[in-house]
Amino acid sequence: MKTLYLDCNMGAAGDMLTAALLELLPDPDGFIEELNALGIPGVTIEKEQVSKCGIDGTHVAVKINGVEEEESMHTHHHSGMHDIKHIVHHLSVPDRVKKDILAVYALIAEAESHVHGVPVTEIHFHEVGTMDAVVDVTAVSLLMDRIAPDQVIASPVHVGSGQVKCAHGILPVPAPATAHILRDVPVYGGEIQGELCTPTGAALLKYFVTKFCSMPVMKTTDIGYGMGKKDFSAANCIRAMLGETESAGDIIVELNCNVDDMTGEAIGFAMEELFAAGALEVYTIPIGMKKSRPGTLLCVMCRPEDKEKMVKQLFLHTTTIGIRESSFRRYTLDRSVETVQTPYGGIRRKVSTGYGVTRQKYEYEDLAKAARDNDLSVSQILSRL
Repeated sequence: MKTLYLDCNMGAAGDMLTAALLELLPDPDGFIEELNALGIPGVTIEKEQVSKCGIDGTHVAVKINGVEEEESMHTHHHSGMHDIKHIVHHLSVPDRVKKDILAVYALIAEAESHVHGVPVTEIHFHEVGTMDAVVDVTAVSLLMDRIAPDQVIASPVHVGSGQVKCAHGILPVPAPATAHILRDVPVYGGEIQGELCTPTGAALLKYFVTKFCSMPVMKTTDIGYGMGKKDFSAANCIRAMLGETESAGDIIVELNCNVDDMTGEAIGFAMEELFAAGALEVYTIPIGMKKSRPGTLLCVMCRPEDKEKMVKQLFLHTTTIGIRESSFRRYTLDRSVETVQTPYGGIRRKVSTGYGVTRQKYEYEDLAKAARDNDLSVSQILSRL
Protein backbone atom coordinates (compact mmCIF):
# COMPACT_ATOMS: atom_id res chain seq x y z
CA MET A 1 0.00 0.00 0.00
CA LYS A 2 1.43 3.36 -1.03
CA THR A 3 1.79 5.25 2.25
CA LEU A 4 2.74 8.85 3.02
CA TYR A 5 3.95 9.44 6.58
CA LEU A 6 4.23 12.98 7.97
CA ASP A 7 6.49 13.56 10.96
CA CYS A 8 4.97 16.57 12.77
CA ASN A 9 7.25 16.79 15.78
CA MET A 10 7.69 20.50 15.00
CA GLY A 11 4.05 21.13 14.17
CA ALA A 12 2.72 21.96 10.74
CA ALA A 13 2.36 25.03 8.56
CA GLY A 14 1.23 25.36 4.99
CA ASP A 15 4.63 26.32 3.57
CA MET A 16 6.39 23.50 5.44
CA LEU A 17 3.94 20.88 4.16
CA THR A 18 4.30 22.26 0.63
CA ALA A 19 8.09 22.08 0.78
CA ALA A 20 8.18 18.58 2.30
CA LEU A 21 5.86 17.13 -0.35
CA LEU A 22 7.68 19.03 -3.08
CA GLU A 23 10.86 17.10 -2.29
CA LEU A 24 9.04 13.84 -3.04
CA LEU A 25 8.52 14.79 -6.69
CA PRO A 26 11.02 13.82 -9.41
CA ASP A 27 10.85 17.37 -10.85
CA PRO A 28 10.22 19.91 -8.07
CA ASP A 29 11.36 22.83 -10.26
CA GLY A 30 8.76 21.91 -12.86
CA PHE A 31 6.07 21.87 -10.20
CA ILE A 32 7.07 25.37 -9.03
CA GLU A 33 6.70 26.52 -12.63
CA GLU A 34 3.21 25.01 -12.69
CA LEU A 35 2.27 26.89 -9.51
CA ASN A 36 3.51 30.16 -10.97
CA ALA A 37 1.41 29.52 -14.09
CA LEU A 38 -1.85 29.08 -12.16
CA GLY A 39 -2.79 32.71 -12.64
CA ILE A 40 -2.96 33.89 -9.02
CA PRO A 41 -2.67 37.70 -9.39
CA GLY A 42 0.66 39.15 -8.30
CA VAL A 43 1.93 35.88 -6.83
CA THR A 44 5.40 34.43 -7.36
CA ILE A 45 6.48 31.17 -5.72
CA GLU A 46 10.15 30.38 -5.15
CA LYS A 47 11.98 27.52 -3.49
CA GLU A 48 15.39 27.49 -1.88
CA GLN A 49 17.61 24.98 -0.12
CA VAL A 50 18.20 25.75 3.54
CA SER A 51 19.74 23.97 6.50
CA LYS A 52 18.28 23.56 10.01
CA CYS A 53 20.37 21.92 12.72
CA GLY A 54 22.57 20.35 10.06
CA ILE A 55 19.67 18.97 8.00
CA ASP A 56 19.24 20.17 4.42
CA GLY A 57 15.73 20.75 3.16
CA THR A 58 13.50 23.02 1.09
CA HIS A 59 11.90 26.31 2.04
CA VAL A 60 9.08 27.65 -0.13
CA ALA A 61 8.54 31.42 -0.24
CA VAL A 62 5.49 33.19 -1.64
CA LYS A 63 5.96 36.75 -2.84
CA ILE A 64 3.07 39.12 -3.45
CA ASN A 65 4.09 41.83 -5.90
CA GLY A 66 7.70 41.01 -5.07
CA VAL A 67 7.31 41.09 -1.28
CA GLU A 68 7.32 37.87 0.77
CA GLU A 69 4.36 37.42 3.06
CA GLU A 70 4.64 35.46 6.26
CA GLU A 71 2.11 32.94 7.50
CA SER A 72 1.39 34.73 10.75
CA MET A 73 -1.54 36.21 12.61
CA HIS A 74 -0.29 39.79 12.17
CA THR A 75 -1.75 40.48 8.75
CA HIS A 76 -4.61 42.92 8.34
CA HIS A 77 -5.60 41.56 4.92
CA HIS A 78 -9.02 39.97 5.44
CA SER A 79 -10.82 37.68 3.00
CA GLY A 80 -14.21 36.04 3.26
CA MET A 81 -15.26 32.60 2.04
CA HIS A 82 -16.82 34.24 -1.01
CA ASP A 83 -13.42 35.72 -1.95
CA ILE A 84 -11.72 32.37 -1.50
CA LYS A 85 -14.30 30.61 -3.70
CA HIS A 86 -13.82 33.27 -6.38
CA ILE A 87 -10.06 32.75 -6.39
CA VAL A 88 -10.34 28.96 -6.46
CA HIS A 89 -12.95 29.03 -9.23
CA HIS A 90 -10.48 30.75 -11.55
CA LEU A 91 -7.52 28.48 -10.79
CA SER A 92 -6.25 26.29 -13.62
CA VAL A 93 -6.41 23.07 -11.61
CA PRO A 94 -8.60 19.94 -11.89
CA ASP A 95 -12.07 20.10 -10.34
CA ARG A 96 -11.14 17.43 -7.79
CA VAL A 97 -8.31 19.64 -6.56
CA LYS A 98 -10.63 22.65 -6.34
CA LYS A 99 -12.93 20.50 -4.21
CA ASP A 100 -10.06 19.66 -1.87
CA ILE A 101 -9.00 23.31 -1.56
CA LEU A 102 -12.50 24.45 -0.64
CA ALA A 103 -12.94 21.56 1.79
CA VAL A 104 -9.77 22.62 3.64
CA TYR A 105 -11.04 26.19 3.85
CA ALA A 106 -14.42 24.94 5.04
CA LEU A 107 -12.68 23.39 8.06
CA ILE A 108 -11.03 26.72 8.84
CA ALA A 109 -14.25 28.67 8.32
CA GLU A 110 -16.17 26.35 10.65
CA ALA A 111 -13.48 26.78 13.31
CA GLU A 112 -13.46 30.57 12.99
CA SER A 113 -17.25 30.58 13.12
CA HIS A 114 -17.22 28.56 16.32
CA VAL A 115 -14.51 30.65 17.98
CA HIS A 116 -16.00 34.03 17.14
CA GLY A 117 -19.66 33.08 17.41
CA VAL A 118 -20.68 34.32 13.97
CA PRO A 119 -22.09 32.52 10.91
CA VAL A 120 -19.65 31.07 8.40
CA THR A 121 -20.89 33.56 5.79
CA GLU A 122 -19.66 36.43 7.98
CA ILE A 123 -16.21 34.98 8.64
CA HIS A 124 -13.23 37.08 7.57
CA PHE A 125 -10.02 35.07 7.47
CA HIS A 126 -6.91 36.66 8.91
CA GLU A 127 -3.84 34.40 8.68
CA VAL A 128 -5.58 32.08 6.26
CA GLY A 129 -6.95 34.88 4.10
CA THR A 130 -3.55 36.00 2.86
CA MET A 131 -2.49 35.01 -0.63
CA ASP A 132 0.43 32.94 0.59
CA ALA A 133 -1.98 30.71 2.51
CA VAL A 134 -4.14 30.35 -0.60
CA VAL A 135 -1.03 29.23 -2.46
CA ASP A 136 -0.09 26.79 0.34
CA VAL A 137 -3.52 25.13 0.42
CA THR A 138 -3.57 24.96 -3.38
CA ALA A 139 -0.03 23.59 -3.55
CA VAL A 140 -0.59 20.89 -0.92
CA SER A 141 -3.85 19.84 -2.59
CA LEU A 142 -2.11 19.59 -5.96
CA LEU A 143 0.83 17.70 -4.45
CA MET A 144 -1.45 15.21 -2.72
CA ASP A 145 -3.23 14.67 -6.03
CA ARG A 146 0.10 14.23 -7.83
CA ILE A 147 1.62 11.86 -5.23
CA ALA A 148 -1.70 9.99 -4.85
CA PRO A 149 -0.96 7.96 -1.69
CA ASP A 150 -3.34 5.18 -0.71
CA GLN A 151 -3.17 6.41 2.87
CA VAL A 152 -1.68 9.37 4.74
CA ILE A 153 -0.46 8.79 8.28
CA ALA A 154 0.82 11.54 10.58
CA SER A 155 2.48 11.56 13.96
CA PRO A 156 0.84 13.28 16.94
CA VAL A 157 1.14 17.02 16.32
CA HIS A 158 3.46 19.26 18.36
CA VAL A 159 1.55 22.54 18.74
CA GLY A 160 4.14 24.53 20.72
CA SER A 161 3.50 26.52 23.87
CA GLY A 162 3.18 30.04 25.22
CA GLN A 163 1.23 32.78 23.50
CA VAL A 164 0.76 34.14 20.00
CA LYS A 165 -0.10 37.65 18.84
CA CYS A 166 -2.96 37.81 16.36
CA ALA A 167 -5.39 40.33 14.89
CA HIS A 168 -7.62 39.98 17.96
CA GLY A 169 -4.87 40.30 20.58
CA ILE A 170 -2.68 37.92 22.58
CA LEU A 171 -3.96 34.33 22.51
CA PRO A 172 -2.75 31.04 24.00
CA VAL A 173 -0.96 28.43 21.88
CA PRO A 174 -2.47 26.63 20.10
CA ALA A 175 -4.64 29.50 18.86
CA PRO A 176 -8.38 28.88 19.41
CA ALA A 177 -9.11 28.18 15.74
CA THR A 178 -6.19 25.74 15.55
CA ALA A 179 -7.30 23.99 18.73
CA HIS A 180 -10.83 23.64 17.34
CA ILE A 181 -9.63 22.17 14.05
CA LEU A 182 -7.39 19.69 15.89
CA ARG A 183 -10.20 18.19 17.95
CA ASP A 184 -9.93 14.38 17.99
CA VAL A 185 -6.32 14.67 16.78
CA PRO A 186 -3.52 13.65 19.20
CA VAL A 187 -1.53 16.80 20.04
CA TYR A 188 1.04 17.80 22.62
CA GLY A 189 2.95 20.86 23.83
CA GLY A 190 6.46 21.16 25.18
CA GLU A 191 9.25 23.51 26.10
CA ILE A 192 9.48 25.22 22.70
CA GLN A 193 7.86 28.64 22.94
CA GLY A 194 5.83 29.67 19.92
CA GLU A 195 3.07 28.65 17.53
CA LEU A 196 4.29 25.52 15.79
CA CYS A 197 0.97 24.55 14.21
CA THR A 198 -0.99 27.18 12.30
CA PRO A 199 -4.68 27.02 11.36
CA THR A 200 -3.70 26.34 7.75
CA GLY A 201 -1.39 23.50 8.73
CA ALA A 202 -3.99 22.07 11.12
CA ALA A 203 -6.72 22.12 8.45
CA LEU A 204 -4.48 20.47 5.85
CA LEU A 205 -3.61 17.69 8.28
CA LYS A 206 -7.20 17.23 9.40
CA TYR A 207 -8.44 16.93 5.82
CA PHE A 208 -5.76 14.78 4.20
CA VAL A 209 -4.50 12.55 7.02
CA THR A 210 -6.13 9.13 7.25
CA LYS A 211 -4.98 8.46 10.82
CA PHE A 212 -2.64 9.87 13.45
CA CYS A 213 -0.28 7.37 15.04
CA SER A 214 3.37 6.36 15.27
CA MET A 215 5.24 5.56 12.08
CA PRO A 216 4.15 2.19 10.63
CA VAL A 217 6.49 -0.48 9.36
CA MET A 218 7.21 0.68 5.82
CA LYS A 219 9.76 0.40 3.04
CA THR A 220 10.67 4.03 2.36
CA THR A 221 11.38 5.12 -1.20
CA ASP A 222 11.52 8.94 -0.87
CA ILE A 223 12.03 11.42 1.98
CA GLY A 224 11.32 15.16 1.96
CA TYR A 225 12.16 17.90 4.47
CA GLY A 226 10.02 21.04 4.49
CA MET A 227 11.68 23.87 6.42
CA GLY A 228 10.00 26.66 8.36
CA LYS A 229 11.39 30.21 8.51
CA LYS A 230 12.01 30.38 12.27
CA ASP A 231 14.92 28.79 14.08
CA PHE A 232 14.48 26.77 17.28
CA SER A 233 16.65 24.45 19.33
CA ALA A 234 15.23 21.58 17.26
CA ALA A 235 15.17 21.39 13.47
CA ASN A 236 12.10 23.37 12.41
CA CYS A 237 10.83 21.09 9.69
CA ILE A 238 8.22 18.57 8.62
CA ARG A 239 9.56 15.27 7.33
CA ALA A 240 7.51 13.49 4.67
CA MET A 241 8.29 9.83 4.02
CA LEU A 242 6.82 7.97 1.05
CA GLY A 243 6.92 4.20 0.80
CA GLU A 244 5.10 0.90 0.86
CA THR A 245 3.38 -0.70 3.84
CA GLU A 246 1.73 -4.06 4.24
CA SER A 247 -1.63 -4.06 5.95
CA ALA A 248 -1.29 -4.81 9.67
CA GLY A 249 -4.94 -5.74 9.79
CA ASP A 250 -7.64 -3.94 11.70
CA ILE A 251 -9.61 -4.79 14.82
CA ILE A 252 -13.23 -5.83 14.48
CA VAL A 253 -15.82 -6.70 17.10
CA GLU A 254 -18.10 -9.74 16.80
CA LEU A 255 -21.39 -9.71 18.68
CA ASN A 256 -23.35 -12.94 19.10
CA CYS A 257 -26.74 -13.81 20.55
CA ASN A 258 -28.99 -16.90 20.59
CA VAL A 259 -32.71 -16.73 19.83
CA ASP A 260 -35.33 -19.48 19.68
CA ASP A 261 -38.59 -17.52 19.58
CA MET A 262 -38.28 -15.40 16.41
CA THR A 263 -39.72 -16.09 12.98
CA GLY A 264 -37.52 -16.21 9.90
CA GLU A 265 -39.10 -12.96 8.69
CA ALA A 266 -38.29 -11.20 11.98
CA ILE A 267 -34.69 -12.40 11.90
CA GLY A 268 -34.38 -11.26 8.27
CA PHE A 269 -35.68 -7.81 9.20
CA ALA A 270 -33.19 -7.57 12.09
CA MET A 271 -30.33 -8.45 9.72
CA GLU A 272 -31.40 -5.74 7.28
CA GLU A 273 -31.51 -3.14 10.04
CA LEU A 274 -28.08 -4.15 11.33
CA PHE A 275 -26.59 -3.78 7.85
CA ALA A 276 -28.30 -0.41 7.48
CA ALA A 277 -26.75 0.69 10.78
CA GLY A 278 -23.23 -0.03 9.49
CA ALA A 279 -22.53 -3.68 10.29
CA LEU A 280 -19.66 -5.15 8.27
CA GLU A 281 -21.27 -8.59 8.18
CA VAL A 282 -24.36 -10.26 9.60
CA TYR A 283 -25.04 -14.00 9.35
CA THR A 284 -26.94 -16.78 11.08
CA ILE A 285 -26.12 -20.35 12.12
CA PRO A 286 -28.74 -22.97 13.08
CA ILE A 287 -28.10 -24.28 16.61
CA GLY A 288 -29.69 -26.53 19.20
CA MET A 289 -30.69 -24.87 22.47
CA LYS A 290 -31.97 -25.88 25.88
CA LYS A 291 -34.79 -28.41 26.06
CA SER A 292 -33.81 -29.60 22.57
CA ARG A 293 -35.32 -26.50 20.96
CA PRO A 294 -33.96 -25.48 17.53
CA GLY A 295 -32.61 -21.94 17.56
CA THR A 296 -30.55 -19.42 15.65
CA LEU A 297 -27.13 -17.97 16.42
CA LEU A 298 -27.10 -14.39 15.11
CA CYS A 299 -23.58 -13.03 14.49
CA VAL A 300 -22.72 -9.39 13.79
CA MET A 301 -19.29 -8.07 12.81
CA CYS A 302 -18.64 -4.35 13.18
CA ARG A 303 -15.97 -1.72 13.78
CA PRO A 304 -15.16 -1.05 17.46
CA GLU A 305 -16.58 2.47 17.27
CA ASP A 306 -19.93 1.04 16.06
CA LYS A 307 -20.24 -1.56 18.84
CA GLU A 308 -22.69 0.33 21.07
CA LYS A 309 -24.90 1.13 18.10
CA MET A 310 -25.02 -2.55 17.11
CA VAL A 311 -25.82 -3.62 20.67
CA LYS A 312 -28.80 -1.25 20.70
CA GLN A 313 -29.97 -2.57 17.33
CA LEU A 314 -29.72 -6.17 18.52
CA PHE A 315 -31.80 -5.51 21.64
CA LEU A 316 -34.29 -3.46 19.63
CA HIS A 317 -34.87 -5.90 16.77
CA THR A 318 -34.39 -9.30 18.41
CA THR A 319 -35.82 -11.07 21.44
CA THR A 320 -32.43 -11.77 23.00
CA ILE A 321 -31.75 -10.78 26.60
CA GLY A 322 -27.97 -11.16 26.38
CA ILE A 323 -25.17 -10.46 23.89
CA ARG A 324 -21.64 -11.84 23.81
CA GLU A 325 -18.66 -9.83 22.53
CA SER A 326 -15.31 -10.90 21.05
CA SER A 327 -12.54 -8.90 19.36
CA PHE A 328 -10.51 -10.13 16.40
CA ARG A 329 -7.78 -8.84 14.13
CA ARG A 330 -8.91 -8.89 10.51
CA TYR A 331 -6.71 -8.99 7.42
CA THR A 332 -8.20 -7.85 4.13
CA LEU A 333 -7.09 -7.27 0.57
CA ASP A 334 -7.22 -3.71 -0.77
CA ARG A 335 -10.35 -3.41 -2.86
CA SER A 336 -11.35 -1.13 -5.72
CA VAL A 337 -14.07 -1.11 -8.36
CA GLU A 338 -13.45 -0.36 -12.02
CA THR A 339 -15.87 -0.22 -14.91
CA VAL A 340 -14.98 -2.33 -17.96
CA GLN A 341 -16.45 -1.35 -21.32
CA THR A 342 -17.85 -4.45 -23.06
CA PRO A 343 -20.10 -5.17 -26.06
CA TYR A 344 -22.90 -5.31 -23.46
CA GLY A 345 -22.12 -1.90 -21.96
CA GLY A 346 -20.17 -0.93 -18.88
CA ILE A 347 -19.80 -3.76 -16.33
CA ARG A 348 -18.26 -3.14 -12.94
CA ARG A 349 -15.42 -5.35 -11.77
CA LYS A 350 -14.07 -5.68 -8.23
CA VAL A 351 -10.27 -5.81 -8.00
CA SER A 352 -8.69 -7.06 -4.77
CA THR A 353 -4.92 -6.85 -4.23
CA GLY A 354 -2.39 -7.39 -1.47
CA TYR A 355 -0.08 -10.00 0.07
CA GLY A 356 1.13 -10.88 -3.43
CA VAL A 357 -2.40 -11.72 -4.60
CA THR A 358 -4.64 -10.09 -7.22
CA ARG A 359 -8.24 -11.18 -7.71
CA GLN A 360 -10.93 -9.89 -10.05
CA LYS A 361 -14.67 -10.49 -10.03
CA TYR A 362 -17.45 -8.95 -12.07
CA GLU A 363 -20.45 -7.51 -10.24
CA TYR A 364 -23.28 -10.05 -10.41
CA GLU A 365 -25.98 -7.39 -10.74
CA ASP A 366 -24.29 -5.98 -13.86
CA LEU A 367 -23.85 -9.46 -15.35
CA ALA A 368 -27.49 -10.31 -14.65
CA LYS A 369 -28.69 -7.09 -16.29
CA ALA A 370 -26.57 -7.72 -19.37
CA ALA A 371 -27.91 -11.29 -19.56
CA ARG A 372 -31.54 -10.13 -19.37
CA ASP A 373 -31.03 -7.31 -21.87
CA ASN A 374 -29.43 -9.66 -24.41
CA ASP A 375 -31.48 -12.81 -23.75
CA LEU A 376 -28.37 -14.73 -22.64
CA SER A 377 -27.32 -16.60 -19.55
CA VAL A 378 -24.89 -15.16 -17.03
CA SER A 379 -22.33 -17.82 -17.94
CA GLN A 380 -22.63 -16.89 -21.62
CA ILE A 381 -21.97 -13.21 -20.78
CA LEU A 382 -18.93 -14.19 -18.69
CA SER A 383 -17.48 -16.40 -21.42
CA ARG A 384 -17.58 -13.47 -23.85
CA LEU A 385 -15.87 -10.87 -21.63
